[in-house]
Amino acid sequence: MATMIKRGILGTKVGMTRIFQEDGEAIAVTLVEAGPCTVVQRKTAADDGYDAIQIGFGTKRDKLVTQPMKGHFKKAGDENFRFLREVRLYDAGEDTPNVGDKLTCDMFAEGDALDVIGTIKGRGYTGVVKRHNFATLRESHGGHFFVRHAGSIGSRKPQHTLPGTRMSGQHGNQRVTLQNLKVLRVDAEKNLLYIKGGLPGPNGGLLMLRESKKKPKKA
Repeated sequence: MATMIKRGILGTKVGMTRIFQEDGEAIAVTLVEAGPCTVVQRKTAADDGYDAIQIGFGTKRDKLVTQPMKGHFKKAGDENFRFLREVRLYDAGEDTPNVGDKLTCDMFAEGDALDVIGTIKGRGYTGVVKRHNFATLRESHGGHFFVRHAGSIGSRKPQHTLPGTRMSGQHGNQRVTLQNLKVLRVDAEKNLLYIKGGLPGPNGGLLMLRESKKKPKKA
């Protein structure tokens, strides 16, 4: 494949387990069913101003796809894709994937550092203790039902609450990126990646896996 800013692939979160190292250490890992993804479109600097590939993942019922999108998907085959994402390239060469090519999890190897993008679980309207990890007030000596309140939200001057003050509100349901997560194992037969640590989102949720932008420092 071409040299990319981010080697990227889409996948779904399977769940968490643990694997044992040769020295007996148990490491928590998240299993991701990564790909296969199909290249749906090639974008070039001449036509679009930048080099990239658009990849499709998952399937969708034919009745849920509009006619323009059916024509778009037809260029890559007869499959209707549920998700579309772009992967930017440094320089598009002869080895750049073409429309219709398949991308699989074996593009990554054991020891690679990945950035994982996902949407964390939505938790609704929550208070400051759960949303911002505020400490509670003491429950004795007249604490009553104020123990989970935020307390003061400002001073006498200025005579308004400053923007950005941490308060209660919508919690979760946000796109987050975890950087420099290590690939501990690649199972190409089952399209599985074993990634160290926890990943955002529920089991079955969509994840974007790409080559890390900020390379981790060597020990």
